[in-house]
Amino acid sequence: MDKLVEREAAARNPLASAPAIAVQFFLIPLLVVGATVLVYVGFRSLLSEGRTAEEYLTDIRSGGSNRRWPAAYELSRLMADPAFVEREGAKLAPELTKAFAESGNDDPRVRQYLALTLGRLTPPIPAEARTLLVGALNDQDSQTRISAIWALGSTGDASAAADIERQYQSEDAGVRKMAVYALGSMPVGTGNDILVKALEDGQADVQWNAAIALARHGRHEGVPVLRRMLDRAYVERNVTRQPQPREDVDPVGEVMISGLRAIAALKESALLGQVRTLSTEDHDLKVRQAAIEALKNL
Repeated sequence: MDKLVEREAAARNPLASAPAIAVQFFLIPLLVVGATVLVYVGFRSLLSEGRTAEEYLTDIRSGGSNRRWPAAYELSRLMADPAFVEREGAKLAPELTKAFAESGNDDPRVRQYLALTLGRLTPPIPAEARTLLVGALNDQDSQTRISAIWALGSTGDASAAADIERQYQSEDAGVRKMAVYALGSMPVGTGNDILVKALEDGQADVQWNAAIALARHGRHEGVPVLRRMLDRAYVERNVTRQPQPREDVDPVGEVMISGLRAIAALKESALLGQVRTLSTEDHDLKVRQAAIEALKNL
């Protein structure tokens, strides 16, 4: 997802790493549920290590049902490497687009992972791929819609904004979360009306995504939500994801860190006292470090 030119900017913009956190916190729990992981472990032995992207594409397009979605998953993992995308993405784009076009009646997991893969291509993605992703916003499977929303948002193509905005009308909170996240990835000024509306969403994590997205656009309407994101007790009441064994990630702390980075990007001095308190008193060292970094901007 990262582009080489963004790495230098990340050192100057404290919100630059927020999308990675948002994807980790909001997207992965939605797409990789426990049952899927358990089933996948059983099938992974069918796929040898070190296979090429072309081999995975062959499995996706002509393999058996027990090979297609694991191959799509492995291909999405390959495409998560910016260096690989830089080197191979343009060559693979036409075949990836064809594979996604052919997946309409396939296992939804194939479409989910292929949508993610298309979103990892270096923008601008092929026009046909964009059209197919917009069409996938009407899929019955909500996880496929979430993947397609993310992919369209990752392209930064403002012409897809209206299609993404319509997804905020969904009754599925996961779809709404990804819609506001994707709008935050669009050019400044895109989707702000929906983002402001989402600050009043019934789901706390939709509000969090909206506040961070507005901060990325330099807008301060989400500051009351960001203030709540710094309240550990409040966040603990609203985070549903549980820490995983062997995973050095505190879901509550990740929300607070995202809020701190958004506040730093906005230089929101009204929250200076709260940030200063976190920098010395929060029990999570990562949160304290993020607060110290935010103080440098405030």
